[in-house]
Amino acid sequence: MPPKTSYPKLRNCGFFIIRKLHSSIAYSASPNPNVISTNILISGCFRRGEVDVARHMFGEMPEPSVVSWNSMLSGYSKWARFEEALLLLSDMHHAHVKLNDATFTSAFSICSKLKAHHAGCQLHSLLLRSGFLSFELVGSALLYFYSSCFRLRDARRVFAELCKQNELVWGLMLVGFVQSDNMKEAMDMFMNMRIRDVRTWTTMISGYSSRGGDGCRRALELFRLMRIDEVKPNEYTLDSIIRTCERLELLNNGRGVHGLTVKAGFEYDDSVASALIELYFYFLAINDARKIYENTAAPDMRVSNSFIEGLVSVGMIDDAELVFKRLSRKNAISYNIMIKGYAMIGRTEDSKLMFEHMPYRNLISSNTMITIYSRNGDLCQALKLFDETKNKRDPVTWSSMISSYIYCGQYEEAYRLFITMLRLPITATRSIFSSLFHACSCVGSLRQGQLFHACLIKTLFESDIYVGTSLIDMYSKGGDIVDAQTSFNSILSPNVAAYSALINGFANNDNGSEALILFESMLQRGVNPNAITFVGVLSACCHEGLVNDGMRFFTSMESHYEITPTLEHYACVVDLLGRSGRLQEAEGLINNMPIEADGVVWGALLGACWYWMDLEVGERVASKMLNLNLLPVSAFVIMSNIYARSGSWDRKLRVINILRSLGLEKDPGCSWIELNNQFHVFSIEDKVNRVSGELYALLEQIAPYVDSIHEIHCDHMILA
Repeated sequence: MPPKTSYPKLRNCGFFIIRKLHSSIAYSASPNPNVISTNILISGCFRRGEVDVARHMFGEMPEPSVVSWNSMLSGYSKWARFEEALLLLSDMHHAHVKLNDATFTSAFSICSKLKAHHAGCQLHSLLLRSGFLSFELVGSALLYFYSSCFRLRDARRVFAELCKQNELVWGLMLVGFVQSDNMKEAMDMFMNMRIRDVRTWTTMISGYSSRGGDGCRRALELFRLMRIDEVKPNEYTLDSIIRTCERLELLNNGRGVHGLTVKAGFEYDDSVASALIELYFYFLAINDARKIYENTAAPDMRVSNSFIEGLVSVGMIDDAELVFKRLSRKNAISYNIMIKGYAMIGRTEDSKLMFEHMPYRNLISSNTMITIYSRNGDLCQALKLFDETKNKRDPVTWSSMISSYIYCGQYEEAYRLFITMLRLPITATRSIFSSLFHACSCVGSLRQGQLFHACLIKTLFESDIYVGTSLIDMYSKGGDIVDAQTSFNSILSPNVAAYSALINGFANNDNGSEALILFESMLQRGVNPNAITFVGVLSACCHEGLVNDGMRFFTSMESHYEITPTLEHYACVVDLLGRSGRLQEAEGLINNMPIEADGVVWGALLGACWYWMDLEVGERVASKMLNLNLLPVSAFVIMSNIYARSGSWDRKLRVINILRSLGLEKDPGCSWIELNNQFHVFSIEDKVNRVSGELYALLEQIAPYVDSIHEIHCDHMILA
């Protein structure tokens, strides 16, 4: 007899029809016909999603059979009501109903979904007394339960007991190793398996693919071996390997896999079509992606969202909007993509309207809008939305708000919010750490960055490529190139971004030779450079005076790596030529540039003219900058210094008069210190600081001592 439970008031009209059918059943001396009929009705309720109706009918059964209980368990599990299923299982045990193999199979599956380790262990003790462990599905469910709870030691014990009589546990143990990111043991088991079917190959391929870098290359190699072994891939294999090709940036390989999907008949499978669309958009092969979408007879939401997101990623917002409006069904993901798309092209009002009126708003929507509000300068609205999510925030919400503070330059508020988050049971994400390290590099706060690094060590993200790259950048900009290199060495599989960060760090810290050595090492490892890499390489050549090497690297950008030089690259080359005294060659380079030079490029040449005291070229450069309205205050100062060094005092005076007539002043230099996690900025004749009066009084006290030290130093210089 099930326990008497108070049931919710049912408003489903279907309940009354079934209730009528149920009451019309006349209970005879043998209850079996009635129980069977009720079980059939209960199963029908679950098929239609009438969960509460089924529960009410079950509660009215005088003596439900074990099949009745099992029907309820599987029904609850089908509709993801796992907590209620677990309570029902407890009631079943207390009602002294003997559990059978179907009960144990459903029960272990429910415990797996809930990660209910304690309940699963209790169930395991019942199983040992029941004699059902040898049943193939029961033993498999038990092993899957321990694997899902990441209890690999217990899973290994179950596997050792069942591996000789239960073929299913081999595949499940393999899945357990992969889910726990224990790829070494997974590979050992894979090699020892007598039967390697498409599921086991796919498990290994997807496991390696999810690790990125070298893991993706292993996945591609496994796929090649799978084909040699004449195992036909299924849709899950193809989905995984297409995404692997995208991560490795192998378009031709991706096209080859596309051919296999056509041959295997999976081209328009929803998961494969979605992966292909994302692959082609990644490589800007928009027409190929469009063909797949348009040829898919009835694309599901996943395929449609992939296509809309692809259009948004390449800036085709109007096309994305047309596809979005034509969708007969939309979900929260569809709306979130369009909200982000509108914001990308400055249509923030459309983003706000869609957010306010969307019928399927979720936490991701709020997280997206927090970022959009802050990027639009509306930090108050972002903070208001953050407060509204107080009871349902996830790590992404915290990351969005911390990033918003950093974007708006409120670094101290970002630090405080992070500290508040640490006091809560919220796990910091790699995005949060990357944002914080970026903030520290912006303000030059090496000490604060080291404190955040100490928090990072307690997580699993220290070897993460994105966090590691942010760390390299922070330490490099803080002048700590040793810790920058240590952070680089901590990354398991550094990509071009990590290499570029350290190469630029070496170059900017006057260690050009190390930058060039690292660049050569990067090429040897098969990592192709990008535009940012070459900024560091050219800067390194500039610092080391390696003109010929620098020009060779500059030429190879377009000829060998198909990278179009930007103004930043041209500025580096002009500086490189200028420092070596090849001013006319640098001037010729600027005049023949395929893009118009900006003030930075011309300024680099003007600075070289001052260094070499080349008045002729300097005047031409200054005249050119004046005609293009590219003459900053620093250019006037440089020309004034050139005239002074050459003895042309009348020209120097003329430049000063022009500067004064334009009402321009040189921006004063400034210094800052970090004290008690706050930054204090100082500049010449600064009266803004709240303690400026005390500072100037202190300066007056120490000024005589400074003058005495200066006089002693000068006397020493004269005597020497």
